[in-house]
Amino acid sequence: MVERYTLPEMGAIWTDQAKFDAWLKVEVLACEAQAQMGIIPAEDLKDIQEKAQFNIQRILEIEETTHHDVIAFLTNVAEYVGPASRFIHLGMTSSDLLDTAMAHLMRKAGLILQKKLEKLKTVVGRRALEYKNTPCIGRSHGIHAEVTSFGLKLAVWYDEITRSEKRLAAAIDTISVGQISGAVGTFAHLEPFVEEYVCEKLALKPAPASTQILQRDRYAEFLTTLAVIASSLDKFATELRNLQRTEILEVEEFFSKGQKGSSAMPHKRNPITCERVAGMARILRGNALAALENVALWHERDITHSSVERVIIPDSTIALDYMLHKFIHVMDKLLVYPENMMKNIDKTNGLIFSQQLLLALAKNGVSREDAYAMVQRNAMAAWEKGTDFQTNVKKDQEIVGVLGKDAVDTFFDLDKNLRHATTIFKRVGLE
Repeated sequence: MVERYTLPEMGAIWTDQAKFDAWLKVEVLACEAQAQMGIIPAEDLKDIQEKAQFNIQRILEIEETTHHDVIAFLTNVAEYVGPASRFIHLGMTSSDLLDTAMAHLMRKAGLILQKKLEKLKTVVGRRALEYKNTPCIGRSHGIHAEVTSFGLKLAVWYDEITRSEKRLAAAIDTISVGQISGAVGTFAHLEPFVEEYVCEKLALKPAPASTQILQRDRYAEFLTTLAVIASSLDKFATELRNLQRTEILEVEEFFSKGQKGSSAMPHKRNPITCERVAGMARILRGNALAALENVALWHERDITHSSVERVIIPDSTIALDYMLHKFIHVMDKLLVYPENMMKNIDKTNGLIFSQQLLLALAKNGVSREDAYAMVQRNAMAAWEKGTDFQTNVKKDQEIVGVLGKDAVDTFFDLDKNLRHATTIFKRVGLE
């Protein structure tokens, strides 16, 4: 069965209903704080708490006239509350409401992403341990280099995801900040206690200082962090796509019964999910750039950032949530072909052991330059004529004279490359 992503959690955060719920929560909390200070009478606070609600259609209708969404919202709420509504938004400015509510929503979105990232790490760690000692060729510049293991490849990814977890935790902390400081951020018309009260109730910290808006370096950190995570997924997906090439075929995305790979060619099994993940990472990188552009505002308070954020914040969190969801499935069901990995290791007829031979000659008194020349001439002969590198070396009297004919075989040792796998796994926290 195709696993579908239905946005049950993340998508719900960015609906109009959730947005206005958050707005109402901020406004009511601010009223509670001012009631505690004796500014709002108890009976009026009770009216606000019991009657405050909204109707989305009515808000949109009012906004057609006001061309101001916050005023439209407050007007609609006042229609429900009545006379006590004069205390709602008292001393506040629009950004107090918008930025504090947005911090509340971004925090919720970040925590969802945290859970998904943790799940991906668990799956990648499990597959890394599964293939810890499964040899595969390591490539540099796309060319066969030396032997590694598929598990070691995944251990590197596991470690990268660990760094992403730390970055995301820091970014969530950075954006978990609210402000209720009034016009230009001076608290001229309300007390700092209101901000402290509202933020505590929403699991936010009060901004140490604000300019009427929260500073957008906070948002830029969050969006760039999401872009870095997306870029890591892009990297992982791109590697899997390369490894699924027909001439390599070391791994393959799971291909379910009834799935189709091509409208024209019935034989095709394409890495479509990895391609989707790689493509969507470009969106998040673009959105991160937009967030960086939002940092500088006219006299530190305009609303050029607002229209941008209404797109990039929901889109980036939803997109990354989707990417994580799909890539977890890719890694969980990934088809791995150790036999093809061995076939690819053998393709170069032993050339991948050239460094072991080079180092052996150097350790036995041959200069590095001479050793390199001795090894390379045999490697190039094997490359150009398709002969076996090990056989060529054993016929080379200069090399045999240094190492001994029987000793040559010991430098074509596959296991030597993997002898420190456990050390690496321990370093990344997998063992």
